[in-house]
Amino acid sequence: MEHIKCLIIGSGPAGYTAAIYVARAGLQPVVFTGMQAGGQLTTTTEIENFPGYPDGDSGFDMMEDFRRQAERFGTVVRYESITAVDFATGGPHRLTVDGASVVEADTVIIATGASAAYLGLPSEERLKGRGVSACATCDGFFYRKKTVAVVGGGDTACEEASYLAGLCAKVYMIVRRDVLRASQAMQERIAAIPNIEILFGYQTRELVGEEALKGAVLVHRDGHERQIDIDGFFLAIGHHPNTEIFRPFLQTDAQGYIITKPDSTATGCPGVFACGDVQDPHFRQAIVAAGSGCQAALEAERYLKSL
Repeated sequence: MEHIKCLIIGSGPAGYTAAIYVARAGLQPVVFTGMQAGGQLTTTTEIENFPGYPDGDSGFDMMEDFRRQAERFGTVVRYESITAVDFATGGPHRLTVDGASVVEADTVIIATGASAAYLGLPSEERLKGRGVSACATCDGFFYRKKTVAVVGGGDTACEEASYLAGLCAKVYMIVRRDVLRASQAMQERIAAIPNIEILFGYQTRELVGEEALKGAVLVHRDGHERQIDIDGFFLAIGHHPNTEIFRPFLQTDAQGYIITKPDSTATGCPGVFACGDVQDPHFRQAIVAAGSGCQAALEAERYLKSL
């Protein structure tokens, strides 16, 4: 059976940063990229808020830089998926690759991220990165003085709308219910922002635009349709962490995010660490994920030295 000192699951900012640090420590990490090599960031067309990229870069190209840097120090990148794990024995841990072969690892760093929830519209998929986004903090800058819409009625949607209102000429909130689900304080905050208009009782039927987003067709619960002209469409209806295969062995919160020890990336299972969006329901930023990837690598290195 193949034996690996440090196995990293996931290849976004957290996974590749962990690989860079582990590799520089001479521990020969192996990264299993999963189905989407480079992670969610590869779907972002332009990133301007990551330090060290003064002219900005696409998410795909940035993750390629991370990969090359990790490989430079000896990381092995495998374009395969970990489909099952067995953390019950306490180590070495057993992991199944693509439902077939099994490998052993002394340490495992989980960096599988969290996926944004989308509406499932064909036009939404086509326009991702060309007007459709799931992160106002990441992409709001590109819509300065333009008109955008935010889908959702909870605290996250209100936070996104409030942030965008400081940049954009107008912000629509598309809310399926007749009321916001957000806290009372947040509702009062939104009500006080003049360039936010809440469209209660609407759902999005279709997005308009070929090469770039031009508008959205909405349908009210009474059946009538309305089209709004928008330049940006932001989803704020939740994220789901990619933790399904780990839940029998690791503690997670109600949403499925892996719970780590205070001020640590260590899970409740010795030798298993979690970093990035898979254990961060709050920030969901590439720079934060990269930082926690560094933490996981340093903790994994210390753990290996203790064996």
